[in-house]
Amino acid sequence: MLTRYRGNNGHLAAYVKSVILPMAVLVVALLLLNGCSSSDSSSGEVVIGLTDAEGDYASYTVDVQSLTLTRRDGTVVETLPLDTRVDFAQYTELTEFLTAATIPSGVYTKASMVLDYSNAEIQVEDAAGNIVPVTVIQDLDGNPVQTLDMSVHLEDRDKLVIAPGIPAHITLDFDLKASNTVEFTMTDVVQTVSPFLVADVELERPKPHRVRGPLESVDVAESQFRLVLRPFHRPLNNDHRRYGVFTVQSADATVYEIDGVNYTGIDGLNQLDTLPQYTATVAIGELQRIGDRRRYVASEVYAGSSVPGGDLDVVRGLVTSRSGNSVSLKGVTLVRNDGSVIFNDSVTVDLAVTTKVTKQLSSAAHTIDEISVGQKLTVFGVLSGDSTLGYSLDASNGLARMHLTTVRGNVVQVDSPMALSLQSIGHRAVGMFDFTGTGVDAANDADPAFYEINTGSLSLANVAASEPVKVRGFVRAFGMAPEDFDAQTLVLVADARALMMVNWVPASTTAITSISDTGITLDLSGTGRFHHVNRIGVITDLTSLGNAPVLAPEADGRGIYAIVKPFTAQVFRNYPEFARELSEQLNTRAVRSIQVKGKFDDNTATMTVRGMRVVLR
Repeated sequence: MLTRYRGNNGHLAAYVKSVILPMAVLVVALLLLNGCSSSDSSSGEVVIGLTDAEGDYASYTVDVQSLTLTRRDGTVVETLPLDTRVDFAQYTELTEFLTAATIPSGVYTKASMVLDYSNAEIQVEDAAGNIVPVTVIQDLDGNPVQTLDMSVHLEDRDKLVIAPGIPAHITLDFDLKASNTVEFTMTDVVQTVSPFLVADVELERPKPHRVRGPLESVDVAESQFRLVLRPFHRPLNNDHRRYGVFTVQSADATVYEIDGVNYTGIDGLNQLDTLPQYTATVAIGELQRIGDRRRYVASEVYAGSSVPGGDLDVVRGLVTSRSGNSVSLKGVTLVRNDGSVIFNDSVTVDLAVTTKVTKQLSSAAHTIDEISVGQKLTVFGVLSGDSTLGYSLDASNGLARMHLTTVRGNVVQVDSPMALSLQSIGHRAVGMFDFTGTGVDAANDADPAFYEINTGSLSLANVAASEPVKVRGFVRAFGMAPEDFDAQTLVLVADARALMMVNWVPASTTAITSISDTGITLDLSGTGRFHHVNRIGVITDLTSLGNAPVLAPEADGRGIYAIVKPFTAQVFRNYPEFARELSEQLNTRAVRSIQVKGKFDDNTATMTVRGMRVVLR
């Protein structure tokens, strides 16, 4: 047994050591990056970023009050200069760099994060596909949650060493999906928070990283530029360097969009060099290791009026219908020209032939005719209306940017072309979308039951009928289907990391029908809202498989296993010890929920377990 966490009076504390159920991630990258130099020989640079993974939240906005690191000698270093409002649900596809700070060298054995829920804005999707706000936030005992104080202890191989010239990083995982359950009552939407914070010293699942802030300088000769970090639309002020300065490397293939005009490589960097100091800039790219150093290389750069926070309002969401030049967006984040950010489920956008149109990772010319149902879109324009009467955005003199869009579903035809029975587009249920007008004629409008994918040169050798898949790419231009979607990447969900979530309402004494050294068998009778397996956003209903779910440990029995009771948790490194303790606990306690990480076999309903958490009443 390894660790336990405790909390009281609505103020929860977590104390965990290693990795379990990493789905929604707070990434703390402690890096000596080129351009991030320490102030003296006894310090190192810490760069902290935020990310999230596949989940069901439309918005999970809370205030991050503190991010601290504790050195072995007890020294506590605060790395976050200001309270920062964060929507964790917006980071499923990338990591956002948050702050860069110089901290004393040494061995760090603890990291802590404090979240403030007093002004939380949390939105979830109900059974009808509508976005509704959470009205009650509570802990496992029904107490209101005001703040969430989580700590992770870093010991043995997980300890963090900060020293000049030694790159280091660590991943802190606050799992939204595993740490929160939502129940719909007659009067309220109730979210129960049962936090589980874990740590990993290696970044096992790298994502694209985003950095944004005012442009400090450009060095064309070195093919790089520096940004003053200003996360989450914070305005520039006299103390504008408090979040630190970050160096971005440009490359020949880097695509730039500056004031609505596209450039590539050195042409884009030269144009960036003409902009005034402190011009708003955003870069998306990846961390690359070169010898014992790391550098951040941009694949996309946006600057000037192409960045939210200028003279125009901005909306981001998915196109759910189109009529003429009017499109409806769902799941919308609104960024006003004063820098304020709000979430609203629906916005109507009016396009015109004068609207500039760009496409992610493309320097070609584009038009509004390409914007179709299902496309993920960012639009700049003039916003009118309110949350009561509804919002509309006039983009006739603005800009519309098409982003890579994700669709998920099961294969109903392998090729000529590949076709899916769609489950979701960008995490929204397909019932939200009206595909009228997407085809060359009405008979060829996109059909979510047979959604045709242009796979181009992608290999389909391992794709089988009925297999769940995730596809990223762009929706075919409006009125031009079939095919309905142009794929750039294809992921076989059966090979993907799986998260199983099952809860029982009320807590069940028969949830586990057998437990032994070879595995655990579940009884799904009396389950609540959750009885599913989630693989990169593709959902499998366990009750539809015909077999009782079996949770089988790895052959060597190793993993991370937790038994959670009110205000305490026991965590085990090996399955046999965990199984014996769980079996004993089941003599007097009922099971509230089980969350499992591993690889799932649909044919046998068996999850090969790498991590498990059982919550008992």
